[in-house]
Amino acid sequence: MARSTAMKAAGLILALLILTFLTLSASSSNNQIQILNAERRIDLSSHIVKVFLTLKVENVGTTPASEILLAFPPSQADHLALVKAQAALGTKKKKSYVHLVVNPSELHDAPNGTKYFIISLLNPLSLGETATMEVLYILTHSLEPFPAEISQSESQLVYFRDSALILSPYHIKQQTTFIKTPSTKVESYTRVEPTKFAGRELKYGPYEDRPPYSFSPVIVHLENNSPFAVVEELLREVEISHWGNLQITEHYKLVHAGARHKGVFSRVDYQSRPSFKGASSFKHLLASLPPRVHSVYYRDEIGNISSSHLRTDYRKSELEIEPRYPLFGGWKATFVIGYGLPLEDFLFESPDGKRYLNFSFGCPLAQTVVNKLIIKVVLPEGSKDPSAAVPFPVEQHLETKYSYLDVVGRTVLVLEKKNVVPEHITPFQVYYTFKPIFMLAEPLMLASVFFLFFMACVAYLQIDLSIRK
Repeated sequence: MARSTAMKAAGLILALLILTFLTLSASSSNNQIQILNAERRIDLSSHIVKVFLTLKVENVGTTPASEILLAFPPSQADHLALVKAQAALGTKKKKSYVHLVVNPSELHDAPNGTKYFIISLLNPLSLGETATMEVLYILTHSLEPFPAEISQSESQLVYFRDSALILSPYHIKQQTTFIKTPSTKVESYTRVEPTKFAGRELKYGPYEDRPPYSFSPVIVHLENNSPFAVVEELLREVEISHWGNLQITEHYKLVHAGARHKGVFSRVDYQSRPSFKGASSFKHLLASLPPRVHSVYYRDEIGNISSSHLRTDYRKSELEIEPRYPLFGGWKATFVIGYGLPLEDFLFESPDGKRYLNFSFGCPLAQTVVNKLIIKVVLPEGSKDPSAAVPFPVEQHLETKYSYLDVVGRTVLVLEKKNVVPEHITPFQVYYTFKPIFMLAEPLMLASVFFLFFMACVAYLQIDLSIRK
């Protein structure tokens, strides 16, 4: 019994020593980096908040530094859709950019639930060396409508919450934050001197010599009548036919995620003065489609919707669609867009003999947030070993689909991702091997196919003889 107690105590001491070591190493890593200058630009011109952050960092420690930490408060981390970083090389006249790897991370000593991302530098920074990097991160559902309900004739006002000081685990020698507003109408904003508002820009700073994890909450109450178009769920089915066609079918569940509409809706007022009697509503959506698109349709549960316009050229295609009714806050619409594409533009063969589809990820509709995106790539019957190459984390699984005269069914690779924004529209690849189904089917299946063919021939002959009689 005493021996068991001693072993438990030794294990507890070892765990505490490991935790202390990790904490000290993280703390020392934070202490060896300082930010010489930080400039943050927050764009609130749409319901998708884009933040551009420029950092000039310096290694003031004794050991080389190969990573930089980005910190986010929990309220922002839950709404992060994308974080990208690039290193700025060269002078202002001959500046070039190189992509940097960014990955989420967790620290045991994170204060107040702070979330972290790690930026991996191209080359480790030695003592006294500096590096400049530019970071883009995108926030969704970060603008809170206030008031939460408005009538048809009212403009939409929203709250935006952030900090006048940049949250960082490093000491920042100088920093400035700029907030770009959609219009000059700003109801109120928190002052953290020096603060200046002019035109459509709110400036906080410059602030100097701020210690790590400095935070000064601010609230901006402003007008934002941009379309709050949110797709609650988008199902994109990409069906490959080796006969030369790529068929795309997209099922949309669209909602206006802004301030909810209250009272009655007057179509007469809306048509006569849409900019005043429905400023925050929207009735047009623009979908960017690949070039050489054909057989385009746009319909809902009732049937075809004729209010659409398709413009095509050799570089791109644009489909402007109009729902059956304008969308106000809280209103929803469901519809389907379908089109065909020449397979030769998207299907290729890799050096190892595999075929692969090169297609575009994301949502074709401009300036929309997709809460849940599902892409189903339906491979031809006889396809095996599918795999996807996507430039960001997604959930994957396989399904089987039966259609027409399928014998063993078609393999379907399903990709799922939440919180998708236009910046996620990037190419992805689906690799697979293919052999004709008659080389893979079992003899019993082949026999059943020939038997059905034989019976069809007999039935045809019987019908022909009865007609001749």
